Order: sequence, then C-alpha cells, then structure tokens
Amino acid sequence: MATAFFVIVAFMLIVYSVLDGFDLGVGAIHWLVGHTREERRVVISAIGPVWDGNEVWLIAAGGTLYFAFPALYASSFSGFYLPLTMVLWLLMLRGISIEVRSHVNDPLWHGLYDFVFTLSGALLTIFLGAALGNVIRGVPLNADGYFFEPLWTNFRITGRVGILDWYTLLIGLMSFVTLANHGAHWLALKTEEPLRERARRLGARLWWLVAILTVVGFFATVWVRPIILESYLTPGWGWLIPVVALGGLGGMALFGARQKDLAAFISSSLYIAGMLGGVAFGMYPTLLPATTDPAYSLTVANSATGAYGLRVGLIWWIFSALLVIGYFCYVYWMFRHRVNVAAGASH
Repeated sequence: MATAFFVIVAFMLIVYSVLDGFDLGVGAIHWLVGHTREERRVVISAIGPVWDGNEVWLIAAGGTLYFAFPALYASSFSGFYLPLTMVLWLLMLRGISIEVRSHVNDPLWHGLYDFVFTLSGALLTIFLGAALGNVIRGVPLNADGYFFEPLWTNFRITGRVGILDWYTLLIGLMSFVTLANHGAHWLALKTEEPLRERARRLGARLWWLVAILTVVGFFATVWVRPIILESYLTPGWGWLIPVVALGGLGGMALFGARQKDLAAFISSSLYIAGMLGGVAFGMYPTLLPATTDPAYSLTVANSATGAYGLRVGLIWWIFSALLVIGYFCYVYWMFRHRVNVAAGASH
C-alpha cells in the first residue's frame, strides 16, 4: 500500500509539472514573445482561466505526502524551510502579477507587474528544478531523520553540501529551459499570429538546449546517483519510461517543424512526464537519500503511515481524484479556443 501512495504522489507531482509547468514557462518567456502591452495581455490570457487551478495539484500532492509519508514531510519541510518560503513568495508574487495588474490603468504599473510575472516564473522553474536535484543528490540526514542545509557552501556535491551546488544548479537550468520550451508550445497552441509564430520559433530554438541538457543531465545524474541507472539494468518494464521521454523529445522536434501545435505540446508533456517518472522509478524505494549514512535515508518502508490509514486514504483519494480530473477536463474543454488581442483586452 505504501508503494501505491509512492506512485500516487509521483503521479500528482508529474501532473503539476506538466500543467503548472506551462504556466511557469509562459511567465519565463513573457517578454520574449509579447512585444507590446496588448500582446503581453494575450500571453497572460492564454493561461488566465487555468493557472490557479493548476496549482491545486501541488497543494494536493503536499497534502497526500503529509498523509502517506509524514516522516518525509516533516524532514523535508523543516530542512528546506528557506527555499520553500522563497517558493511560496514567488507563487504569491506570480498570482498578484496576474490578478492585480489590471486594477490600475497605468503603463508604469503594468510594466512593473509584467516584470514580476516574468521574474517569478523564471525563478520558480529554477527553484523547483534545484529542489529535484537535492532529492536526487541527497541531503545530510542525521539519525533522527532531520537535516539542515545552507543556501550554498562550496558548490560541491560532497562534504558539507548546500541547497545550491553545481549539480542542483544544472538541474535547475534544465528545468528552466524545459518549462520555457513547454510554455512556448502552449502559446503556439493557444495564440494567433504574430504571437504563435514567435512562440514556434522560440520553441524550436529552445529544443536544442533541451536536447543538450538532457544528455548532460543524464550523465551528471548517473555520476551523482549511480543507483538510478542500476534500476533500469534489472529486468522489467522500466525501459519504457526513457522511451517515453525520448519519444516526447523527438516528437517536439518533428511536430514543431510541421507546425502541429497540439501534437508538439503533447510531446513536450510526455517528455516531462517521462523524465520525472524516470527519476521516481530509479529512486524507488528511496524517498530522500542521506549523504551522511545510507542507513539514515528515508524510504517507502520507514516513512509511511499505518497500513489501515493508507487503505482508507486510498478510497478517499480515488473519489477526490475522479472529481478533480473531471473538473479539469471540463475547464480545459471550455477554454480550448485560441486567444487574441480582443480576448486579452480585459487582462
């Protein structure tokens, strides 16, 4: 049952990364695609109906993590207190920049919130990637299951490590480029000319960076956490996950060149899902590795709540998930059309 909730939490985080990922990516490339005030309004309108709902998956994943793996929740949320606080501030600033910018009809006001929207989106992509890098690399857990990390130390991955080092920054950069590319595909799908063409060109250029960083990130991850590769060398179905990721990477290039925007966006989503799913598969059953002593690592076995609670929670989770998925399908269907300058005039 604990393994089932490991899959559930991984699934929810993947869904969040795919859905809110294009929101963050749109923010990161906001100024690159929108050249005028009206065009930037269209860019925001492209995510306006869905951005706040997409964040629900992050909140729900955190709640599920707290219920299913309380030891991991307590350890990570105390050890990552500073970066989590920074992420919360960035999430709030992003929400304010979207919802408050239209309350005052002044160019200076709009310019300020355009800047905040871009900055918060870009930094969030980097911070979330760095957080994933910390989970892969491991943290200095003690015998009680707790740890403390400064924001940075000497940027090495051994010894007294910090939240930021060369590896976590590499994963942060990879996250930034991947989600910026994801956002470009979303804008190509949801906007009209000239924004659509700019988004397509930007996505085509970013694809090369995504491909290069995928190769670099793979070798760096295998060097930092060799057990991930060992998981794929054992017989089983795990090899399908990198196939999905590589298929998504190839699909982005193929369908992007043919201007098939929906297929390119789906390919980008599959790439993100494959990459994150691959990490989850390679890390299992470890939830948070310890750099101090492998025996201190938090695993599915030593971090899960009681079996009875997990069984009852699974019933309620299935019921809630069906409601949420149904709601999201309805919302995305209702706002399936492209947006233009007239549609963005109210933002």
